Amino acid sequence: MTADDLIALLGDHWPRTLAALGPDEREELAVLLQGLAGAADPRAVRAALRRLRRLLRALPDEHPVTRALRDGVRFADAPDASEVDRAPVLALLATLHAPPTPDPVHARLLAAPALAAADVAAAPGEPGLIRLRHPELGDRYPRFQFASGTTRPLDVVGRINRLLMADRDPWGAADWWLGGNRWLGGVPAELLGSVPDEELTRAARELVEGD
Repeated sequence: MTADDLIALLGDHWPRTLAALGPDEREELAVLLQGLAGAADPRAVRAALRRLRRLLRALPDEHPVTRALRDGVRFADAPDASEVDRAPVLALLATLHAPPTPDPVHARLLAAPALAAADVAAAPGEPGLIRLRHPELGDRYPRFQFASGTTRPLDVVGRINRLLMADRDPWGAADWWLGGNRWLGGVPAELLGSVPDEELTRAARELVEGD
């Protein structure tokens, strides 16, 4: 994949990419794109591309750019600076600081009741919690994960979140909990306490093992 290929890939998924990156990551992205647009040395191009690849690895596993990187993107054969098409790079830079178009799935999940990080004392050391990044409000923890009226994480939620690898794909795990489930005949988060924990766990395991 050449530099132009990577920039074209970013352009195809630009709003979704921006929505998945935090403010600091977007600032770093701006620096890297500016470097590509103004590079006069092929070595500088290759260095910027390597840094860009590392930055993009922070995107969710299901992101199409992440999948492309995982499928064997190589920059050893990156073109000379004179061969990099600067126009699409500049076009991305022009829109980088515009408010990102929210991913519709992310928007739906962020609309669910949630707690702020400051309200969840156990969150930093709790690997079983789903943590979603809100573009304006920061880290959010969907409310269903906690016992009613408390900030105590539910044991069954932690077990299932680990099954769903929520630490690697928090959006996918949240979508499982907050979306309809034919196996259970309802929304898993709404069935907590009314459906046996073992049945919820079996439904999550069925999803994981079915993959």
